[in-house]
Amino acid sequence: MNKTIINKILITLAFLFAYRVLAYITIPGVDLVVIKDFFDTNQSNALGLFNMFSGNAVERLSIISLGIMPYITASIVMELLAATFPALGKMKKERDGMQKYMQIIRYVTIFITVVQAISVSFGLRSIGGGSNGAILINMSEFLVISVFCMLTGTMLLVWIGEQITQRGVGNGISLIIFGGIVSGIPSAVAATFKLVNTGEINILSLIFIVAIIIATICCIVYIELAERRIPISYARKVIMQNQNKRIMNYIPIKLNLSGVIPPIFASAILVFPSTILQASSNQYLQAISDFLNPNQYFYNILMFVLVVFFAYFYSSIVFNAKDIADNLKRQGGYIPGMRPGEGTSSFLNSVANNLTLWGSLYLALVSTLPWILVKLLGVPFYFGGTAVLIVVQVAIDTMRKIEAQIYMNKYKTLSAVGF
Repeated sequence: MNKTIINKILITLAFLFAYRVLAYITIPGVDLVVIKDFFDTNQSNALGLFNMFSGNAVERLSIISLGIMPYITASIVMELLAATFPALGKMKKERDGMQKYMQIIRYVTIFITVVQAISVSFGLRSIGGGSNGAILINMSEFLVISVFCMLTGTMLLVWIGEQITQRGVGNGISLIIFGGIVSGIPSAVAATFKLVNTGEINILSLIFIVAIIIATICCIVYIELAERRIPISYARKVIMQNQNKRIMNYIPIKLNLSGVIPPIFASAILVFPSTILQASSNQYLQAISDFLNPNQYFYNILMFVLVVFFAYFYSSIVFNAKDIADNLKRQGGYIPGMRPGEGTSSFLNSVANNLTLWGSLYLALVSTLPWILVKLLGVPFYFGGTAVLIVVQVAIDTMRKIEAQIYMNKYKTLSAVGF
């Protein structure tokens, strides 16, 4: 393996290690014993899901308790606005405009983080006994400290994610979520075996749970590698001009065009109101919070619908049939039986829409069906296909990028020696 790639992998691991260290830096002025008791009884609701995505940082009231979700929520808002307002969409496509676009996302992230931090701070007053609940110092002082700490922690995670993307391998934001989920696997395995030893889960149920996980992983790997290859022909002149170069004779269109984004976006949308509503004592708002409990069927129905929506929405962004058709026409290529230009664009859009239909249903089923099956077994902790989906997809995507980097370095080496 090339030294450059090894350095990038080491840089990625170093930043992920820094992320895990931040998860153990607690916000001053919090009674962690009360917090731990509270989370022991709330593993199966929205807090359990939020805690899982943060790598158990929430149950420690770490400075990164809010995780990377505010940034993801801000990205969703900006993507929707860019699709609605042409000027913002144009800004996103330009190099200088993209920097301004990313800066706006950071400002929106700061706003969302402050709102969530204030909500969490007030919510701590209702945990445990005493006038301030789990808060050990004056409420006004704690509010300032907690908001500052959580804002600092979230923006540090955003910076770490950007550094991994630029200097390491893979998508930094996805790898942070990946690291948070994976970090909780050992404790989840230990807790499961403890339940088996105490008789709360029998051996047959454990075998069934493991079978569900293995089947889900196999399904994800198989479908993530699935693609529709559209054949391409080139004019004889183009072939003669490029006879010493490799010309791709097909357009690969993945079955799952949107990747890991839809379940992440859907989870962020559903977790955000749950975080806000935790601070409210209003019975109607509490009823809404109960409906958004990941351990309830209503939450999973919403998850199913949102995953399908975001799969279509994000696929329309990442797959631009018009640009592909125009580039193909300029290169002298064409799809047999299709007219270059508008005809090719319409055909590619039709194929992409058909694949997205099945891809969105696959994502939605994987995000909800494993939870429903495990729910029937009475597992007393949160488990859903979303976590497995994110872990497997991010692992596959990272491996592909490492392989691409290896091949790129090989081509550079061959070019340098004159081949």
